[in-house]
Amino acid sequence: MQNRETRILGIDPGLATLGFGYIACQKREQLSVPRFLDAGIIETSSDLSLGERLALIYDDLHQLLQEHRPELVSIEKLFFYRMSTTIPVAQARGIVLLVVSQLKIPMLEYTPNQVKLSLTGFGKADKKEVQEAVARELNLERIITPDDASDALALALTAWLNL
Repeated sequence: MQNRETRILGIDPGLATLGFGYIACQKREQLSVPRFLDAGIIETSSDLSLGERLALIYDDLHQLLQEHRPELVSIEKLFFYRMSTTIPVAQARGIVLLVVSQLKIPMLEYTPNQVKLSLTGFGKADKKEVQEAVARELNLERIITPDDASDALALALTAWLNL
């Protein structure tokens, strides 16, 4: 069996802060080992107009995807909150879907409960438990910060675990 590395980019959409987490994994028979490559955030200022913020996400994400060249993108599936941030998150998520589609990168979507279940075995795990699982799976010495970057890594790992 050929040992081929697969690069996965997880994206936690948001208007103020969009998290990204980039991993690589190799599958050999039953052994699969993920490797941390990169994590970070794309931030937009509330001083900018909505259009300017979405354009900034578009430009920065487009550049990020072209630099990293993932073979798969994993994104959080939007579900309805009773929060004032739902619509802005949906708008930012729309930009992510547009960029990923334009670059013809396959995409998987997961709900927060699916991510928690995949990484901890418990669909109602708290954020700290998920962050610890991310650090453990990637053999990291510390939890990745900010939270948005760690959440994005959790999405990438969920895709890896479900390949």
